[in-house]
Amino acid sequence: WVSRQHEEEESKLAELKSERSQEQGAQKPLEEQILEYSKQLEEDQYGKAEELHRNKMIEMRTTQVLSRDLKLYEEALDQAIVKFHSMKMDEINQNIRDLWRSTYRGQDIEYIEIRSEVEERSERRRSYNYRVVMMRGDADVNMRGRCSAGQKVLASLIIRLALAEAFCLDCGILALDEPTTNLDRENIESLADALVEIIRTRSQQRHFQLLVITHDEDFVQLLVRSGCIQHFYRISKNQDQNSEITKQSTAFLSV
Repeated sequence: WVSRQHEEEESKLAELKSERSQEQGAQKPLEEQILEYSKQLEEDQYGKAEELHRNKMIEMRTTQVLSRDLKLYEEALDQAIVKFHSMKMDEINQNIRDLWRSTYRGQDIEYIEIRSEVEERSERRRSYNYRVVMMRGDADVNMRGRCSAGQKVLASLIIRLALAEAFCLDCGILALDEPTTNLDRENIESLADALVEIIRTRSQQRHFQLLVITHDEDFVQLLVRSGCIQHFYRISKNQDQNSEITKQSTAFLSV
């Protein structure tokens, strides 16, 4: 009995030794793998993982704060642009009304103004459509296609003058090319009076220049009579049919 029990114990011991050998054989590649992973963890990619993670978290939080601030700035800038546009349109229309009332001699149009309409193309894009209307009592009528050629020319000149008043204070150069085209005598005289008033008002402004290109000598004489002009430049052809520019005194027109 003892012998049989001994044999059983020996058999169990042999099995255990075999299992241990198998486990030791399986343990070796695991130990090698652990050693390889340990070496990798010592590299910058893994050894500084905590530091890199912290830096990335700081970068992410900073980006989030900047994104939020930029969104607030965008909204504030958009509101400021809308407000500035509204203020400028009020200023331009006030200039247009004043110039029209002091220039236009007819009774059918009280004044004109520019109307702006917002067109939202997308969440971040806004465009404006502009149209010129003429006021007749309490009614406003689109000016396009409903005014005479003279009224159209006068409106164009007045709008240009109003825009120059609003935006060109530091660049006071205004050029008018044949401004009396399609204007009757009465409106030509009122236009001359308006230009004289502008010259007197802006004469103290630095760099102010008004350039008028015209074939209408009567219109030039109207400007000369105001005393605001001392000389003018005449462009003519010489004997060789070449253009010449000659500076002439306003007294020449009185001859």
